[in-house]
Amino acid sequence: MMKYGSVALLLALGTAASAEISVDNCGEALVFENTPERIVVHDMNMTDMAFALGLQDKIVGLTGITGWYKTSPDFDALRGEIPELAPKYPTVENLVAVSPDMFFAGWYYGMKPGGDVTPDTLEPFGIKTMVLTESCVHQHDGRPEASMDLLFNDVLRLGQVMDVSDKAAMLVDGWKTQLAGIEAKTADVEKPRVFLLDGPADAPFTSGKFAIPDAMISAAGGSNVTHDMDTSWGRTSWETVAAANPEFLVLLDYQTGNGAADTFQFLKDHPVMSLTDAVKNERWIGLRYEELTPGPANIEAIEKMAKAMHPDLF
Repeated sequence: MMKYGSVALLLALGTAASAEISVDNCGEALVFENTPERIVVHDMNMTDMAFALGLQDKIVGLTGITGWYKTSPDFDALRGEIPELAPKYPTVENLVAVSPDMFFAGWYYGMKPGGDVTPDTLEPFGIKTMVLTESCVHQHDGRPEASMDLLFNDVLRLGQVMDVSDKAAMLVDGWKTQLAGIEAKTADVEKPRVFLLDGPADAPFTSGKFAIPDAMISAAGGSNVTHDMDTSWGRTSWETVAAANPEFLVLLDYQTGNGAADTFQFLKDHPVMSLTDAVKNERWIGLRYEELTPGPANIEAIEKMAKAMHPDLF
């Protein structure tokens, strides 16, 4: 009986160990003993990832949606009755109130270094945090430059943790096929100089080498004029941008007022940006927030950019 009991215990431990889920999380292991049953997701782009994997029945709350963005009818239909716990940044209390197993967020995507909500402040409440990979650069130096793997790997990680790996792999394979088709058309053409602007400001807020728009612009057949910025998202100067003389503009469209058209008018009235080729030739496209942050909308957004930059190829 003792021997049998020992074997049974070892078998039970082996089964438990095999059920353990571990994924990379900014270079560290994020380990779950079981598939999370209750998750909270921050921001439009990460919510789109969860929706694409059909995880609505596991989502007990969203944060950071209506305080900044207008949602689409498609998003609202997919969301259904899932509550929003906080319109912008959540508090620990917002999250603890719904007893989640996991919070899917990122640095400056629901969490701030040294802020009230971080993986460390949530851990005592049994809440594990999956961190958006694009945002890891804010806590870990030496990250690789942006590539579309920022999207692909995060969807695969989420799929693994939530036990929908096959669906995640199918989505990613489809996106890679779409992307390969776009890149094949733009591979041998001259790459216009592209500047991305997140709204009118005294100092332009834009994408550096660690943010996914840098990779998206390249995939669409362009060259990001702020690629040398050693950050993900950050500020530069109008003089620096104007000196690079962008030929094409990507304008973040928050869908307020006249949206990206208002931003373009700001540039037309700007003393130095009005002299650039992109503004003089009125070559620009407006894209939504969720299209320019890591998420399923990225692939269609790349195609939109490619068609706008290289209309003769599509």
